Amino acid sequence: MGFNMFCYQCSQAMNGEGCTVTGVCGKSPTVDRLQDNLVYILKGISAYYYHARELGYVDEEIAAYLGKGLYTTLTNVNFDAENIVDLALEAGMMNYKVMQLLKKAHIETYGEPTPTEVETGTKKGHAIIVTGHNLKALEELLKQVEGTDVYVYTHSEMLPAHGYPGLRKYKNLVGNLGKAWFDQRELFDKIPAAILGTSNCVLIPKDSYKDRMFTTSIAKLPGVKHIEGYDYTEVIEKAKDLPKLEEKPGDYKLVTGYSTSVILSLADKIKDYVEKGKIRHFFVVGGCDTPTRKGSYYREFVEKLPKDTVVITLACGKFRINDLDLGDIDGIPRLIDVGQCNDTIVAIEIAEALSKLFNVGINELPLSLVLTWMEQKAVAILWTLLALGVKGIYLGPVLPAWVNEDILKVLQTNYDLKLIGDPEEDIKTILKI
Repeated sequence: MGFNMFCYQCSQAMNGEGCTVTGVCGKSPTVDRLQDNLVYILKGISAYYYHARELGYVDEEIAAYLGKGLYTTLTNVNFDAENIVDLALEAGMMNYKVMQLLKKAHIETYGEPTPTEVETGTKKGHAIIVTGHNLKALEELLKQVEGTDVYVYTHSEMLPAHGYPGLRKYKNLVGNLGKAWFDQRELFDKIPAAILGTSNCVLIPKDSYKDRMFTTSIAKLPGVKHIEGYDYTEVIEKAKDLPKLEEKPGDYKLVTGYSTSVILSLADKIKDYVEKGKIRHFFVVGGCDTPTRKGSYYREFVEKLPKDTVVITLACGKFRINDLDLGDIDGIPRLIDVGQCNDTIVAIEIAEALSKLFNVGINELPLSLVLTWMEQKAVAILWTLLALGVKGIYLGPVLPAWVNEDILKVLQTNYDLKLIGDPEEDIKTILKI
């Protein structure tokens, strides 16, 4: 049974359980959902800011905004729906700022990413699989396994680490295993490796590998050893106690590491190809991924794209498509992986650069965004895009649950937000064919 709203912030909650039709305080269901949405955007901002702070990068404006935004989400502080939408847009711009800060932190610490081929097989030796988003934790581990036969593999959102010269210089970083976050219970079960979870997107482990899994930084799991700080001796010793993996080549290699500067170095060629009709359209296809059948839309969509189109991908949604060999357009790769969800700013910067290159607004570019949504960081990014004036975004595989009919109407009317449908029909609509 669906609810118009669900709020149990205060002791007035209906029947002491929660207001599900309208708030006892007078809050409408739409205001309640918009307040929830604002909480989710603040969670997303906090995730990015945490990683930046971990590398020593802070911004007082961002910290101050978090307090203001959270205060606004209290039950009876702000009942003005239009104002809360404005605050969500403000939060979107603050998220833009924090993503810029995190990019600066990563590049100044690990260098500018460059395109890099990543192995998907295994190397003979003991193994540690690192999952999550925390590059600092990964580097600290890599320092500690240097000179040993303990090899480190990335998983899911850690894949883009291979693009940073300051991380791939470590010889013990040897490849990527698995795909999006939700395959970990199957992957970790079958590979005799020690596992280090570094941030969000870690799952409750099976008993079969719980004793060889560890968490660090912000991540914690019941029954799993948590390591405070960055001394990963226990993880390394556990890896050494496990059987060595065999030498086994992967079925394919992945390419990651396309930074803003790499794409900008191709600007003249891109402009020429677009003007000559060699490149018809750019697509951003990525975002979160979900373990649902509807997620197959994104692979089918990319597979059916004409060969004169270019796909920019990012976040764990890229694992739906990043094993595809799309080839290139006279030296311009047709599949460009710009990184993890923490690197979304790169895709935004590319769109802004294309806008300047062709001297038109972002919405007039031959560029379409086809995104997959799941959690709070994705909501923060969505509102960043809306705050920047981006329109016509295709979103799926389902709508965020906080979106009711009234909110959807505003998003569709003001921002031309679209829901994904049939891949072939959506391509025809976008390309007007």
